[in-house]
Amino acid sequence: MKNRFLITALGLLLASTACAADSSPSCGVVNFATCVSDSKLGKQEQSSFDALKKQMSALLEDTEKQINELAAKFNDAEYLDGLSPEAEEEMKAKFRALNEDMNRYQNQYYQVLNQANMRVVQTLAAGINNASEKVAKDKKLNMVVNKEACFFYAPALDVTNLVIAEMDKNFEQDVKKHAAAVSSIPTEAQIVEATK
Repeated sequence: MKNRFLITALGLLLASTACAADSSPSCGVVNFATCVSDSKLGKQEQSSFDALKKQMSALLEDTEKQINELAAKFNDAEYLDGLSPEAEEEMKAKFRALNEDMNRYQNQYYQVLNQANMRVVQTLAAGINNASEKVAKDKKLNMVVNKEACFFYAPALDVTNLVIAEMDKNFEQDVKKHAAAVSSIPTEAQIVEATK
């Protein structure tokens, strides 16, 4: 922990030295969170993550509903008196199975969401990194640092909007490439026609 702090402090000292070496700023600052929330890539990744979360939550809610329905039946003495011993044992087995399923689903839910979140962060970090590199070349900056690494920076050093614009441009290019790749895949009818 101590070494990490020293490395960060040294990096910030070097960054401030590089920025102060010229009369014009040679470093920029980017707000990672703003890039995530405002860029097209960030919005797409967040939307995909939310859809996955909603799908997993629906499975948990359905299982929980079934468990609660069975629990209500177990608490109804008249209902239990009307069951045969085999039917009651079957209901208990179903209740145990649902509880096991619920525990498994909850574990999977957290694992899947953690993995998806890591993938989203990695994807966005790569997108921000690529866009920051392009902005740095265009603006002749020696470095672009994350806002979280700064205790203070002059607003003139903020290049977040430029990075978002570059991310959006890259996103559009990737969408076009993907659409072109998909359109080049022959349809089933084209395959059948070609084999005649």
